[in-house]
Amino acid sequence: MNYLEFEKPLAEIEGKAEELRALARANEEMDVEQEAAALDRKAADMLSELYKGLTPWRKCQVARHPDRPHCKDYIEALFTDYTPLAGDRNFAEDNAVMGGLARFEDQPVVVIGHEKGFDTKTRLERNFGMARPEGYRKAVRLMDMADRFNLPVISLVDTPGAYPGKGAEERGQSEAIARSTEKCLQIGVPLVSVIIGEGGSGGAVAFATANRLAMLEHSVYSVISPEGCASILWKDAEKMREAAEALRLTAQDLFKLGVIDRIIPEPLGGAQRGREDTIHAVGRNLTVMLREMRGMDRAALIADRRTKFLEMGAKGLAA
Repeated sequence: MNYLEFEKPLAEIEGKAEELRALARANEEMDVEQEAAALDRKAADMLSELYKGLTPWRKCQVARHPDRPHCKDYIEALFTDYTPLAGDRNFAEDNAVMGGLARFEDQPVVVIGHEKGFDTKTRLERNFGMARPEGYRKAVRLMDMADRFNLPVISLVDTPGAYPGKGAEERGQSEAIARSTEKCLQIGVPLVSVIIGEGGSGGAVAFATANRLAMLEHSVYSVISPEGCASILWKDAEKMREAAEALRLTAQDLFKLGVIDRIIPEPLGGAQRGREDTIHAVGRNLTVMLREMRGMDRAALIADRRTKFLEMGAKGLAA
């Protein structure tokens, strides 16, 4: 288990409980279960207290936790007959974006998502989930195909933002993001999106301009990272806590503003402490969101999406 900075006191207690049990395994005559169980209860109480009122900055840390389930995990658990499709038919394949044909509850769909990787090798291969222009152009190609064959599109968002490298900018990063966002608004099939970790900047919007948008309880969605915002506004990246507060990037804030449609609860301690439960919760919510659009024709789906974004924020302003 990887512990976050604010979880260090919890790590000490859980570590002591494990040490006691390790001693008992080495010496069968030792009876430490009562002491270990007391430590377990103390750890459970502390975990509940820590996660009862997470600050926006702490939610950012949880959203970035390396042990959270990633796009690949959701695809493997929730979809069958997944057939990955590679390349943008223009420049290259972008491993930061997964996408292809699959079945969700036996319904043919197109699934697209950011993949961060789970160890050093795969994180480098996936560019830490930061897509290049070819990743967004691949997404456009897949959405075009979904539209042509009347297949619902499911997108799973988890990215710090689009890759800001020189080569990406030279190949038209901003144009590719804009085209992907535009395509989301144009397709005449149901489009549902879930932010499963970080929803960073235009790199997230390019996949999340959907009929229905959900967020996991401890995920974040913002126009810029707290560190980037702090660097611009205060010339000090260490002001990220203040920036996180000001950005209103939590699922709870965005639901109040009408930016997202639903919040998917996470297990106590975050998705990293209950990976299977989190994945199945996302699956149940995908089912509900797709069912809400059942029977809507092409014109109605496009109008529904357009109205959603034109009215975005009005709910919060009215309050």
